Amino acid sequence: MRTAMSDKQTVLIVDDEVSIRDMVQLSLELAGFRVYQAATAREAHGIILDVRPDIVLLDWMMPETNGFELLRRLRKDEMTAEIPVIMLTARVEEGNRVQGLDGGADDYVTKPFSPRELIARIRALLRRVATPEEEAVVEMGGLKLDPLAHRVHADGRALTMGPTEFRLLQFLMTHPERAYSRSQLLDNVWGANVYIDERTVDVHVRRLRKALEPAAPGQPDFGTFIQTVRGTGYRFSGQVSGD
Repeated sequence: MRTAMSDKQTVLIVDDEVSIRDMVQLSLELAGFRVYQAATAREAHGIILDVRPDIVLLDWMMPETNGFELLRRLRKDEMTAEIPVIMLTARVEEGNRVQGLDGGADDYVTKPFSPRELIARIRALLRRVATPEEEAVVEMGGLKLDPLAHRVHADGRALTMGPTEFRLLQFLMTHPERAYSRSQLLDNVWGANVYIDERTVDVHVRRLRKALEPAAPGQPDFGTFIQTVRGTGYRFSGQVSGD
């Protein structure tokens, strides 16, 4: 995604604290990004629809509508569902991190944070959601993934999923019947030298399975393609179970 005004990658900072927004904006602009700011979820949603930023940095705790509610709204809308989102928050408990990832966040940075770390995470996330090098359509057992169109269909039905789930599904579909550990999936989907908890893989696998669930009773459950290999990790197998 690019704006007509610039070929720079665009970042939207959503935080009710102006000092944090200004600090992050300065760091990102020095790193070569084009930056927008929003103090509320309502303001942010308008900017997202108008600008279509490459990535959103979203504070969890904000007045009126919090960041988690905005995240859920973005993920439910086809126009914004694939925009990468990094949550910025002072909440450090594991349950809150899992809640944010379950809600559709692609990464999670706790305050206070280093601008250098934040920029590294932004760049890593943008790399992994960029157009993949492998452009061939992959199809197996009624599940079809088109990398160029960035679309997934299950028996002809269009599915909605986030960019990380798309990349995870693409990797697994192009390497079927092989079990991968969580560490291997992190290296291949998130990228080497990206320091993310291995349990993040479990969260995204749950989200991917949910996206592959049947829309109505009697339809095949493509979520069963993603199999848990006890003691190892996960694998993709093209065996669909009926309802």
